[in-house]
Amino acid sequence: MGKIKSIAIVSLSAGTIGEDFVRHELDVGIKRLGDYGLDVRFMPQALKGIAYLKNHPEDRASDLLEAFKNPETDMILCAIGGDDTYRLLPHLFDNNELSDVITDKVFLGFSDSTINHFMLHKLGLKSFYGQSFLADICELDKEMLPYTKSYFEELIQTGEIKVIRPSDTWYEAREDYGIEQIGTSLKSHPNAGFELLQGNAVFSGKILGGCIDSIYDMFNGDRYIDMPVLCERYGLFPSEDDWKGSIILLETSEEKMPPEKYRKALLYLKDRGVFNAVSGVLVGKPIDGVYESEYKEALTEVIDNAKLPIVCNINIGHALPRCIIPFGVNATVNATNQNIVFEGKDRRRLIK
Repeated sequence: MGKIKSIAIVSLSAGTIGEDFVRHELDVGIKRLGDYGLDVRFMPQALKGIAYLKNHPEDRASDLLEAFKNPETDMILCAIGGDDTYRLLPHLFDNNELSDVITDKVFLGFSDSTINHFMLHKLGLKSFYGQSFLADICELDKEMLPYTKSYFEELIQTGEIKVIRPSDTWYEAREDYGIEQIGTSLKSHPNAGFELLQGNAVFSGKILGGCIDSIYDMFNGDRYIDMPVLCERYGLFPSEDDWKGSIILLETSEEKMPPEKYRKALLYLKDRGVFNAVSGVLVGKPIDGVYESEYKEALTEVIDNAKLPIVCNINIGHALPRCIIPFGVNATVNATNQNIVFEGKDRRRLIK
């Protein structure tokens, strides 16, 4: 695709960017995108606020469809995550609405947007996981976090990501997002790099996955009783055959999933044959490092296959800073060389 010129911002989950309490953050992000010379457009429903969008999933879906339809849009950027983008499923799939308009555009989001990535995977579109408008572009520090910024710039300048390496630094999560925080820095710590928990240091496959909290809700109805029903109805979670030879990415949200629930989430994946099918597992660094050792223990015990490679401490997901991982692109993970390399001939997003 090459250089990104036009970005459409969508609120497919929470309508947070439409609220007055984040207006100062939006101003920061809009200026940053403008400084790149990008044509930025908020889709018609994106700024309608939390309450309205909560009650109108059909409007969230219409924004996504319009963004794909518009030939002038190069990139679709998720405003932020949330927890109920699954409710878009009937409005995108009942009458082939999404498949009829889907085109080769960059799609970037994380957290609850995991569900949107599975939607796009179902239709054969490669996508990009790891950053969002409010969480990254609108960072209140004087600039975007350097590591985060480098990957965002690579994506908008080239339309692809070539290599991922670990960040030298990790940051504690910001607790206050008030206007007085503009220009304030986050507390930082040295980062240890990619950690090989078990298995071969080098493995390959196409990456897919995302926030394990959202994946858990695909199988468990405690948060939304109809979410597993709808995900099953629309065949959203890939089959064991679809996972064969792939690499699954798992990262945890700001809710800091308790280890018991994390173990249960892994068991859902195991029951669906995921760990028998994949070539390896990538694990995002937990926010503030919470439950890091407990998660590692659960991974090795539930997977119960010492030959399956597991690489932890990837700078992806809810912990800061964040890289961007292409989904559906041939990748080689090398824990010894501390990198993930994406094949040049396959870095573009292609419809099957």
